[in-house]
Amino acid sequence: MTPTRKHTALPKAQILIEALPWLTRHNGKTVVIKFGGNAMVDEELKAAFAKDVVFLHHAGLKPVVVHGGGPQISAALDRHGIVSEFKAGLRVTTEDAMDVVRMVLAGQVQRELVGLLNQHGPLAVGLTGEDAHTITATRHQPEIDGELVDIGRVGEITEIDTGAIEALLADGRIPVVSSIARSQDDGHVYNVNADTAAAALAAALGAETLMVLTDVEGLYEDWPHSDEVISRLTASQLEKLLPELSSGMVPKMEGCLHAVRNGVTTARVIDGRVQHSILLEIFTDEGIGTMVVPDEAEGEQS
Repeated sequence: MTPTRKHTALPKAQILIEALPWLTRHNGKTVVIKFGGNAMVDEELKAAFAKDVVFLHHAGLKPVVVHGGGPQISAALDRHGIVSEFKAGLRVTTEDAMDVVRMVLAGQVQRELVGLLNQHGPLAVGLTGEDAHTITATRHQPEIDGELVDIGRVGEITEIDTGAIEALLADGRIPVVSSIARSQDDGHVYNVNADTAAAALAAALGAETLMVLTDVEGLYEDWPHSDEVISRLTASQLEKLLPELSSGMVPKMEGCLHAVRNGVTTARVIDGRVQHSILLEIFTDEGIGTMVVPDEAEGEQS
């Protein structure tokens, strides 16, 4: 090999070696990834996401993917002549709408993601919260102007059973979970917020990390006056900020808060519009989103 060729290959080796401390730290650890936003509808970002998840798997981590499907559900409801209505930031889900939600999440979004992951080997297995009692919920009634409002088949998670997911992970598979829950009390199913579902699963699995893909760079310091992203904050610091956040960020940040208060080491909101953002966040010093840590982790190395 000529000296020139040696030099051109060297940066690649250096990049791989840089990842070594992170590979060591995360080896064998479970990471729950909430797939959503632009990464879910842009073909290139979707393909890059699937490669990232497979990379994590081959690097010795145990990824679990949780997804919703807001844009796809809206489009399908439209095709069925059902009007999309939101109250308190949640989709009003009638019985008819629930049939469509279930069909889109389990039959379209999940299938596509499983297919992308399985281009790289017999890895991904799709399930919904209904399977093996993975997610159980009761009817969620948000409070608007001091009154409880009925928004249909929208669920509040009451219980998580990780048995099926843990069996798949032990078998070397990548579980892909649709955010639908079985009902605790009436034999129906519920539409549950995918951010909330991912956080609940991360806590129940004792995951090392929860990662939530979004369409923003992270949590902004002083939006809209500044686009400076807060790179790290503790659970208590986040709790103080929650009342000021935009409605779209609330379930994501509440999910991060729930996760780190219930045993997850770090929760991160990252920009899903950046290709390979997951790898950048997990394997480099230059994390690109907002990381939430438990209060007692303040001062520790992230």
